[in-house]
Amino acid sequence: MNKDIGAEMNERIRQLAEQATTRIEPTATSGEGWIFDKEKFAELIVRECAMFSMVITDDHYDVDALYRHFGVEE
Repeated sequence: MNKDIGAEMNERIRQLAEQATTRIEPTATSGEGWIFDKEKFAELIVRECAMFSMVITDDHYDVDALYRHFGVEE
């Protein structure tokens, strides 16, 4: 595998993880916090795979099957 492709993949996964993370405002009794939404992260990855599949195959049926397989609504 090309090292550049792996670096891009890792960067994209980091971006998706950030999108699935929410900052929690600090309170009087606790500091700043973060919530990582695993379901949102999984959904973002499935959507990314679907978009990639659509670009590679140009076949919308494959994308619909991928969404159904993972239970992600369009």
